[in-house]
Amino acid sequence: MSSANLAKLPTRAPADYHKNTTLRELKKLRQELIELQDRLYAENKHSVLVVLQGMDASGKDGLIRRVFSGINPQGVRVHAFKEPTELELAHDFLWRIHQQVPPRGMLQVFNRSHYEDVLITRVDGLITTEEARRRFTAINAFEKLLQQAGTVILKFYLHVSQEEQQERLQERLTDPTKKWKYEAGDEQKVSQWPQYKAVYEDVFEHCNPASCPWHIVPADQNWYKAYVVARTLRDALVKLDPQYPEKQNVS
Repeated sequence: MSSANLAKLPTRAPADYHKNTTLRELKKLRQELIELQDRLYAENKHSVLVVLQGMDASGKDGLIRRVFSGINPQGVRVHAFKEPTELELAHDFLWRIHQQVPPRGMLQVFNRSHYEDVLITRVDGLITTEEARRRFTAINAFEKLLQQAGTVILKFYLHVSQEEQQERLQERLTDPTKKWKYEAGDEQKVSQWPQYKAVYEDVFEHCNPASCPWHIVPADQNWYKAYVVARTLRDALVKLDPQYPEKQNVS
């Protein structure tokens, strides 16, 4: 396990990364992802789960568009976890998550995830620290189970600064294309940044095994954020090295 102090980690790209050059690299990465995802789907032996977490307005929706545009939708699914329904609350907290994990051959994106049940629940005082610790143990076991079943898990925390978050939330009040995202509690979320920072750091300390680490991605610049996620996903798929089968897989 390892810990992270978010206040000391960068939210912007390194100085030697330039926007236009990086965008060209991102375009190449997307082309590689198209082929790799097609091979993953055809081989039908493994699956990939991409977990996206971050403060509100860290840019999860935009990231999904920038990284996964052009990939065959037949082999990619995106699921956004909202507030649990009454039925979901009647089960254990992982019940609704397990129903959305990717089958073999699929690339699944979680826009928010099972980690919400140890993040917002703690900030809002819905569970105790002791209950959070028990859930950490369950999450680690759950992710290990998925890995043993052939799922590669990539977990990304989109690290946005307080200043950038506040600016993006303000845009929801003025930009006609973003007003639909505005929620009454947005201003409160800015004031809760220290509490969210603390619970995220607790997650990084207790749910960060070497086999399934967190990638903390600078998220103030959308172009760099998308590049890092696309590169990490490409590298994971290259390592997996899926191959087109010689004949149809009927398993």
